Amino acid sequence: MGSGSSSHVSIKDIARIAGVSHSTVSRALADSPLVAPATKRRIQRIAREMGYTPSAIARGLVTRRTATIGLVVTTIADPFIAEVVQGIEETALDNGYSVILCDCNAEPERELTCVRTLREKWVDAIIVTSSRVGSLYVPLLEELGIPIVLVNNQRTGEYVYSVRTDNLEGGRLVGEYLLSLGHRRIGYITGPPSASSSRERLEGCRTALQEQGVDIPEEWIAPGDGRIAGGASGIRYLLERSPRPTAVFCYNDMTAIGALQAAREIGLRVPADLSLVGYDDITFAALVDPPLTTVAQDRYMLGRQAMELTLSLLDGQEGVHDIVLRPSLIKRDSCAPPSYREEGEM
Repeated sequence: MGSGSSSHVSIKDIARIAGVSHSTVSRALADSPLVAPATKRRIQRIAREMGYTPSAIARGLVTRRTATIGLVVTTIADPFIAEVVQGIEETALDNGYSVILCDCNAEPERELTCVRTLREKWVDAIIVTSSRVGSLYVPLLEELGIPIVLVNNQRTGEYVYSVRTDNLEGGRLVGEYLLSLGHRRIGYITGPPSASSSRERLEGCRTALQEQGVDIPEEWIAPGDGRIAGGASGIRYLLERSPRPTAVFCYNDMTAIGALQAAREIGLRVPADLSLVGYDDITFAALVDPPLTTVAQDRYMLGRQAMELTLSLLDGQEGVHDIVLRPSLIKRDSCAPPSYREEGEM
């Protein structure tokens, strides 16, 4: 009997050669005790000789596992997300799992739709790389009954776990650094309104400032969207204030790059006239002119830790519900002491 190709060999083919029913073949390939040992060995031998390989779905019918993890991302175009995904996918492959990716294209309302779609694909668990998951979202995730791991979101529940960088600490690092340079007029450009990470970074920065008797007034908080365009519009808004901030903390590096470009168009020099700080330490942060001072998150490790937590949960281990990684401040050339001499100048 010649061997065939697994892509063409079906249970029906094996049943015809073995002279048994389809159900008997299925039971034999699943090592069911309902099939006589001799018959089972003969069917399994025929399947091997024909080159039969069960599909992931077929294995899943028996094991209730598909060795597939669903991954929901806000947008794969985000350099931050791309490295998180790399950590997730490489760790999955190293452990014999595949990943199905669903891109929400930066539309928060699509995230839950993506999650439900992935659940219909019989994935074993789902990882969501978003800081926009609200409190009403978690009960809906709980209903799925499979492990859910959120990246950069503190929400947790019975089935919902979190792997994140400490945004409060990241914001604090920025506040302390700008104070050490002598800045007292510090502004902030936010991320998307639904991003909890944006609020946490601002809170951390404010805490550091308030300990030294400084605060960020509401008029020095500009709305942004986490993109270059949002950074550009945000910095224009802040530069119209009187007095204006001498330093601006940006929600992420893309926001800071947009702010840098717009400040240059207006005629301001960074950092001589204005200091800028980003967040994430994406590759572009070191390539712009001047190179961007930023808060580094280990993006690959976030992804790796998220997948390792997912795999441990699937193995029945008790997982830590909230894994927190520490950020670090990367000092480059976009910050300097303020140029004003007196507090009332500029």
